[in-house]
Amino acid sequence: MFELIDLTKKLDMDLSIYAEDGYADPPLQIENWCDIQRQGYKVSRLSLGTQTGTHIDAPSHFAENGATLDALPLPSLMGKYFWVDLDAIFPHEKINTDYQGESILFLASAGKPESEISQQLFDALLDLPCLVWVIPHDIHVTGRALFYFNQRLAEAGKFLIENVDETSAAQVKAGGELIALPLRLIGVSGSPCRVVVRQGVAEN
Repeated sequence: MFELIDLTKKLDMDLSIYAEDGYADPPLQIENWCDIQRQGYKVSRLSLGTQTGTHIDAPSHFAENGATLDALPLPSLMGKYFWVDLDAIFPHEKINTDYQGESILFLASAGKPESEISQQLFDALLDLPCLVWVIPHDIHVTGRALFYFNQRLAEAGKFLIENVDETSAAQVKAGGELIALPLRLIGVSGSPCRVVVRQGVAEN
């Protein structure tokens, strides 16, 4: 039996929308457009930002000439992930040698609202060929500006899945598979997506 873990936050009126220093992302709005009594069927109107809820950032979110979402190959959004426990790495700042060519990097840290990593560790992680990164909470690089982590990821051509459900993310362990399916939007900096982990995957 495989265990399925849904890392996706619910899109409802309780969802927190990013806002800081006089800026706020577009609000999430779900409105009735028509109903069965009048039209014979029901349709709702959605209004939201590309970075609403659990979402994936394309490099163009932080890099002016970065790739947009449609540049990400579909196979890179599904498959085995390389699981790195940031708590186990500290204070040694060295990545284990179990990397086996995974295109997805999952950075785990149990129950913390955010993590701080050194420049040395960040550079070592960037050297991995993983195209898609998944983080369960904010990560900051010691001594760097607020968005340095995101900017460097974008400059390196990496795609970032963030704002996942923290409780579910705490259940993720090494040795599983991840599937992330954003909307098939063209020319945008990101998209909300459904993110699911399958654990207990049998070896081929």
